Amino acid sequence: MISIKRTNSDNPDFKKLVSMLDEELRILDGDDHVFYAQLNKTYDIDAVVAYIDGQPVGTGAIRPAGDSMEIKRMYTLEEHRGKGIASAIVSELETWASELGYKSCVLETGKRQPWAISLYKKLGFVEIPNYGQYKGVENSVCFKKELES
Repeated sequence: MISIKRTNSDNPDFKKLVSMLDEELRILDGDDHVFYAQLNKTYDIDAVVAYIDGQPVGTGAIRPAGDSMEIKRMYTLEEHRGKGIASAIVSELETWASELGYKSCVLETGKRQPWAISLYKKLGFVEIPNYGQYKGVENSVCFKKELES
């Protein structure tokens, strides 16, 4: 059974999972990794960690982005993918954003991550023009979802 803990970027399990995410992205992003790495700082943000049998298996974070909450640092351990963990993490982040008074969530992912794009579409996110620092970035695709009140 999946349990999800709200925490922050100081959480050791969050830090460990984000380190693994960064290693995976270094390979996926290739030459673009330096650009993306500068946008993915993980200090002073709210985060969740998903656990199965007390072991950390996935994470995600949120930070304010204008009038939306931005979902960042989504990651699930490879051996636990396809089990609904990422969906549960996104759901918890959306709930948290709504509790904080936000009406929508935005996010960016890379075109080299079709599984992520598919997940976000399945969860009701719609593609939007690239926002903020992602404007004009060819490998980025951005999404938005209006939250239920």
